[in-house]
Amino acid sequence: QVQLLESGGDLVQPGGSLRLSCGASGRFFAINTMGWYRQAPGNQRELVATATRDGSTNYADSVKGRFTISRDAFKNAVYLQMNNLKFEDTAVYYCKATCLTIVTRTEYDVWGQGTQVTVSS
Repeated sequence: QVQLLESGGDLVQPGGSLRLSCGASGRFFAINTMGWYRQAPGNQRELVATATRDGSTNYADSVKGRFTISRDAFKNAVYLQMNNLKFEDTAVYYCKATCLTIVTRTEYDVWGQGTQVTVSS
């Protein structure tokens, strides 16, 4: 059983910065992709940024140039540095990991419980 633990959500003023962290624990062969998604009230969950095991990254257009995703393979962790935050960044941010099972190397997704980011003056 793999678990993801997120932290770093907070209340911040527009233009401010936050750093989200997510660590994976449990038994797995490897983690292929780790990423961040967010869901604002009344909206569907949307991709924010992902990072693959080989270092490739992908960002939603709305966060390009402001957010940076990074991974620590040794710690099985992923981080999201968020700068120049805007009102529309307010959402619950979820961490997702695509893991490989030990024996069969089958892929499966694991989600964290979410961390609230609120941008308000």
